[in-house]
Amino acid sequence: MVAFGKRLKERQLEEWQGYYINYKLMKKRVKQYAQHIEVGTLDRRHVLKDFSRMLDNQIEKVVLFLLEQQGVLASRIAKLGEEQDAVLPEPELQKIAHLREQYRAVGQDLLKLFSFVEINAIGLRKILKKFDKRFGYRFTDYYVKTRANHPYSQLQQVFKHVGFGAVVGALSRNLHDLQDRHGSYLSIYDQPTLPLQDPVIDSIRAAVDRLSNSTNFLNFLGQHALIMQEELPAHTDEPIDDQKYHFMSLILNLANTFLYMVNTYIIVPTADDYSENLGAAPTVCGIVIGSMAVAQVFSSVYFSAWSNKSYFRPLVFSSITLFLGNALYALAYDLNSIWILLLGRLCCGLGSARAVNRRYISDCVPLKIRLQASAGFVSASALGMACGPALAGLLQINFKIYKITFNQDTLPGWVMTAGWLMYLIWLSFSFKEPSHDIEDNDKPHKSNAESSALEKGQKQPLLVSSENKADEEAPEDCDASEEAPQESRKPANSIGSAYRLLTPSVKVQLLIYFMLKYAMEILLSESSVITTYYFGWSTSTVAIFLACLGLTVLPVNIVVGNYISNMFEDRQILLASEIMVFIGIICSFNLIFPYSEPQYICSGLLMFVSAEVLEGVNLSLLSRVMSSRLSRGTYNGGLLSTEAGTIARVIADATITLAGYVGVSRLLNITLLPSLFICIASIIATFYTYNSLY
Repeated sequence: MVAFGKRLKERQLEEWQGYYINYKLMKKRVKQYAQHIEVGTLDRRHVLKDFSRMLDNQIEKVVLFLLEQQGVLASRIAKLGEEQDAVLPEPELQKIAHLREQYRAVGQDLLKLFSFVEINAIGLRKILKKFDKRFGYRFTDYYVKTRANHPYSQLQQVFKHVGFGAVVGALSRNLHDLQDRHGSYLSIYDQPTLPLQDPVIDSIRAAVDRLSNSTNFLNFLGQHALIMQEELPAHTDEPIDDQKYHFMSLILNLANTFLYMVNTYIIVPTADDYSENLGAAPTVCGIVIGSMAVAQVFSSVYFSAWSNKSYFRPLVFSSITLFLGNALYALAYDLNSIWILLLGRLCCGLGSARAVNRRYISDCVPLKIRLQASAGFVSASALGMACGPALAGLLQINFKIYKITFNQDTLPGWVMTAGWLMYLIWLSFSFKEPSHDIEDNDKPHKSNAESSALEKGQKQPLLVSSENKADEEAPEDCDASEEAPQESRKPANSIGSAYRLLTPSVKVQLLIYFMLKYAMEILLSESSVITTYYFGWSTSTVAIFLACLGLTVLPVNIVVGNYISNMFEDRQILLASEIMVFIGIICSFNLIFPYSEPQYICSGLLMFVSAEVLEGVNLSLLSRVMSSRLSRGTYNGGLLSTEAGTIARVIADATITLAGYVGVSRLLNITLLPSLFICIASIIATFYTYNSLY
């Protein structure tokens, strides 16, 4: 691969070469420290002191140059302001246009300065990680904690980009004043909800978002989608390729996501009743629900590969397959065949195009709105999860047309058949196939070039320890060379090669994802059987309960994204959420007292909400710590997480069916036991990974 130091240098502006942090020198110094410690000529305390001083000097060099350039920009804006004051009393179109161009030129130079800060911040994080990796010492934690809030530290000048706000504000206000306002006397401060529409200001806003996008609801949801980004930022002077982007195509992808989630959960309240009507045990509902997930294990791979060539054709195939699958599911009642029922659900799983939906957002949506699109993906999934059971609760009717039965068992299939047919027609007329400039799966997507180093504000990218920041860095024995074969920059070409790119902490997070999906699937899939056996709930009551669970998803993410994640570190929330899931599972057992509705509802709600919090934080961490080689190609990070969750659902649904042979009276406790053991294992693995690895 091309080593990070060389790629970092390629991003640097030639006229500012002497003011960037010297990544190559610091990497060389780290290697020298290792050699000296090995032969015993230096102790660790001396190394820490010397490297800290070196970092302080490098950061100070960056900050002093940054302040100097901000002063230059401020002086230019001040001079332009004087010219503007002279022109506005008697405005001339030519002079006004000239002033606008001058302000925009200042904006372009400001963008270069944003890129300067971003590249230095990435280099700083990388060298801190390399140091931790070499010496097995949490130097990053020490360095940031001692410098973050110290009055003489320069570190926060880099990560809080002090002074930029004033320059951006001055530019925006003056450009606003130069607009033709048709006699309006309102200033930019009188209309805060109407942002200035100017290409340069839009680019500056995007740069500010990359630098200071602190954890909030939108960012939290965007990471929840696990749409991976690459390490280095794009050049600021490279225009965003809007030719690929088509708004209606994005809406169609989100609609596909929504319909698929509705399709997944609309049968849950009635699956046990349907199985009984076809002569099977009610616990066969586990196989009926899980057969869709079984097929999705395979469909995720071929849809991910297919999206390298096209987005339209996979969506068409998905719609047709889901149309046929739901029709078979509905017809199984009149054909009196459990096998037709299972075949229909398998077809539905083969139509899962979530990998295509993710790739479209990653590859075709401009960077400036990709976060919103990612949040839309998660919101569409959550809304579909809530609407599926709610819709099933409304379909409590029974009639026949030409010997075809329409009742609570078959209507979910017929409704989804009609839904996918309408979607297919809409797709055929409205989807615009984007251009595929990069056909080769081995080439990186330019649109994915975005830094993950600064998206979380000052502390998060620096405090995450080195084992949590897997990436494409060269092996330690290749440090002497800045160049290596280009092949190791290629994306993974198989599940095995993708798995080998995972660090121990990433594997733990995938285990957590497996655990929470398993626990949630057990709760949701067996809800109808359990509540009917213990409480005599009707299908409508089960549907209301499941819909209420689904409706908690977005509010929980709002609370976590806006409040909790700003009060605690992600790893603290991760461990606390696992413990709450554990408590929810323990409370769900039927052991001593007679099983009651309050116990089931409260324990189920605690388990589900805690799992939702855990899923959001876990995927947020995964989006930052996975290797950037997993941000593209067929076997990407999104596919790995999807496969982990899907396999968990398959095993959970199979567990329900197998436990049914013991008897419905023992079903609850038997299915909760694996959830309990996996939860305990994930808690131990989390605690060990984040506290005992070094």
